[in-house]
Amino acid sequence: MALRTETDKETGVALITLDRPEKHNAIDLATAGELTAAWRAFRYDDEVRAVVVTGAGGRAFCTGIDRGVDVPQPSSPYTIDDPLIAIGPKANDLWKPVIAAVEGMACGGAFYLLGEAEFVIASEEATFFDPHTTYGMVSAYEAISMAQRMPFGEVARMSLMGTAERVTARRAYETGLVSEVTPPGAAVEAALRAAAVIASYPTAAVQGTVRAVWSAKEAARAQAMAHAPHLIALGNLAPEQQAELFRGRGGGGGFRLR
Repeated sequence: MALRTETDKETGVALITLDRPEKHNAIDLATAGELTAAWRAFRYDDEVRAVVVTGAGGRAFCTGIDRGVDVPQPSSPYTIDDPLIAIGPKANDLWKPVIAAVEGMACGGAFYLLGEAEFVIASEEATFFDPHTTYGMVSAYEAISMAQRMPFGEVARMSLMGTAERVTARRAYETGLVSEVTPPGAAVEAALRAAAVIASYPTAAVQGTVRAVWSAKEAARAQAMAHAPHLIALGNLAPEQQAELFRGRGGGGGFRLR
């Protein structure tokens, strides 16, 4: 199992931990399936009234899809199979509040999870970046998700700069992606504390509030997401070309923190 789930029956808070620290908590097909199953199970578990999601090891929250995963694609240019499309709570019709606790790197496909959390708490050592363009891929689902909670220019810059820049937790807080910055190693504790407060309130009112907040942007988000697979099909380099860029790490070099 690449996913650990613990539930505190006293507080009503569940903690989901991506547990592949040796892979920077990258998501393979098995992990994607476990995430989907966990969110759907929480819909029926009345003892769980709030959820915290995090990554093990402290070096990364999640670095997106595991590059070792083979994802066969249909030959039609009008369809695309995205293994991460259903790894978030909202994709699985879960309206119990979810808080993301970020330590270390959060990049690429991590935004499928961050984008469907109610809010994000990060340690001051956390960094955020989107490597897609560096490796010849369209940032579509990720950019759309971040556009729901960050200013246009910040989303565009992070999506277009690829691996050349990483957004610090402090900058992420200034732009609205992160709601609280903690000392190193304290993000989960802060998230659990907030989740326990929320879980202590009547759950029907809490879930209704979550649903109301999301409804404010639902139409625009759904319309944008509908374009995503076509943009990916048109703009992505062929897998072998992507692999070549990954091997060369986009020409090498470091990255700038901002």
